[in-house]
Amino acid sequence: MRTLPTVVAYRLLGGVGAALLACAGLAAGALPVGGHAPWWSALRQLAGPALLCGYVGLTLLVAAWWWAGRELRAARTAGRAAPAPQPAAVRRSAALTLACWAGPLLVAPPLFSRDAYSYLAQGAMVLADIDVYRHGVAQLGGALAVEVPQMWQQTPAPYGPVFLAVAAMVSGVTGGKLVLGVLGLRLVALAGVALLVAYLPRLARHCGVDPAAALWLGVLNPLVPLHLIAGAHNEAVMVGLLVAGLSLAFEHRYGTATVLVTLAALVKVPAVVGLLVVVSLAARHRGMPASLARTAGVAVGTAAVVTWATGIGYGWVGALGTPMYRHSWSVSSALGRVALRAAGRFGLHLGDAPMRLCLGLGVAAALAVAVAAWWQRRRLGPAYAMGLVLVAAALLGPATRPWYALWGLVLIAAAAPHGRVRPAAAVGAVVLAFVALPSGFGPDAAQAALAAAGVLVGLLAVGSLRLLMLPAPVEVAR
Repeated sequence: MRTLPTVVAYRLLGGVGAALLACAGLAAGALPVGGHAPWWSALRQLAGPALLCGYVGLTLLVAAWWWAGRELRAARTAGRAAPAPQPAAVRRSAALTLACWAGPLLVAPPLFSRDAYSYLAQGAMVLADIDVYRHGVAQLGGALAVEVPQMWQQTPAPYGPVFLAVAAMVSGVTGGKLVLGVLGLRLVALAGVALLVAYLPRLARHCGVDPAAALWLGVLNPLVPLHLIAGAHNEAVMVGLLVAGLSLAFEHRYGTATVLVTLAALVKVPAVVGLLVVVSLAARHRGMPASLARTAGVAVGTAAVVTWATGIGYGWVGALGTPMYRHSWSVSSALGRVALRAAGRFGLHLGDAPMRLCLGLGVAAALAVAVAAWWQRRRLGPAYAMGLVLVAAALLGPATRPWYALWGLVLIAAAAPHGRVRPAAAVGAVVLAFVALPSGFGPDAAQAALAAAGVLVGLLAVGSLRLLMLPAPVEVAR
């Protein structure tokens, strides 16, 4: 009995899983709700079976990624004496695997989030000269604004001028059409992922980590096809620019590195901590005062030029507090809701004080991790320390989403030594892959049961495939 080569098998398994998930998205994804919904929005009546099918596909995709990791570890253990593969070959292999796993999701409806609609609406606001840092999408109105959830209708944009200029370009080119607009945003996300594929192995080599292992954890990670591509999130551009900038900083190209990291921060502000890594690396050759002054000068100059060129203004500075919105979900806001309910049971009416206290404690905890990581940066290495800081910001900050974990996960993939942290990061990625529904909303009891059934069916399918792939007994010829 002939069997497929292992690499072809796990690529095919992940591709089938992604195709199932893409098909399920036609009925259970983050579908348009306005009057100009595409024809396939009528499939919503099949949302229940589609949800089960989607979680079967999600399970197959995650299993394929885990299988690829096992094969990578086995090959590394068996071939320590063999020469390492060429970097170009490693990148090509990772890119082909990602294409198999993400290709079907590229043409699916938005999945796991409705943020793509917000991006298009905010881009349309920029084109209409509406201040996105003072007004929510309700000020725009129309077909794009109606696709944004009600709780975010009055919320100013928390993004920097780089991404808003890109969103405006996509919204303008596509004429406000939802399907074309989502596809345009996904092409932008693909450009960010391409930067990751190109620069993450270079950063890993500078940090003494196997580039193939870095690509497996940082790029082939299921959160990348599920959220950066299927969800079209702007984290793709942010982390792509950030990793490219840090890689160049390790190669002593500090000016270009500062520009790229600043551009990443002008997509989403968490990337600004990458400037500390640039300063730390430059200080080894120029001294701390000179490095700090030069990096700050280039960063401020870049921000000023970009803000002037986009014409969006400096409102993004004041909009940095948008994630503190009380309806945001995070560990700290969840504790705040528990405190509010507890106070209500005792007849205490404390207003927003418990929520604000918990959000403040979460921010303080993230800052404490940042200070500790900076203090230990020589032992940890600057890139690894920054990865820990960004993971803490994603988990302990005022707003948490599954794709936020990629802020730090890509740097942990490139810089964390082999030990407990990398397996823990991989397990965390698996857990986060399952926590959001394809619709982008929280589950009710029936949806949770369907999702669990889909995972069970997927695991049974993976087990059956593994049994079929066992080597057949060889008949000895006479």
